[in-house]
Amino acid sequence: MTNTIALALGLCLLSALAIDVALFGTEHLLFLGKKLFLLIEWMAFWR
Repeated sequence: MTNTIALALGLCLLSALAIDVALFGTEHLLFLGKKLFLLIEWMAFWR
């Protein structure tokens, strides 16, 4: 992956998060953060 592609993907991700927060608030991010934490714990169990 080149730096240009990584930068473009990062900007797309940040803009999607900003739009989500602006339209729907932070409840979705908290839900996804909690689920991501559980997924990381589950993956560590199988490691």
